[in-house]
Amino acid sequence: MSPEPAFRYELEKSRNEELGVDVTTIHCHGRLTNDNAGQIKELVKPMIGHGGHIVIDLADLKYIDSSGLGALVGLKVSALNTGLCRLELANLTPRVKELLSLANLTKLFSS
Repeated sequence: MSPEPAFRYELEKSRNEELGVDVTTIHCHGRLTNDNAGQIKELVKPMIGHGGHIVIDLADLKYIDSSGLGALVGLKVSALNTGLCRLELANLTPRVKELLSLANLTKLFSS
């Protein structure tokens, strides 16, 4: 049995003309763990200051641990604190939904 793939992502930029904002979608793949949670923070953190809308798509994320979840929480809090950017999670897997619920974070990501 081969190991699960490491974390990787693809960026997609678009414009929501109706709302007049730029949208950056980050399609996540593989495993978001302690070994690589810094990658998503390094990618997204600078984007938050530019404003707009950031969507982190987790449809193809095979596994997430507490460090990966912590990275996502930190990014969401940063986005809320700056007030310039809307950050949301999309296509949550049952595992991610369960982790958010267990950590009592569902409400944070619904805002």
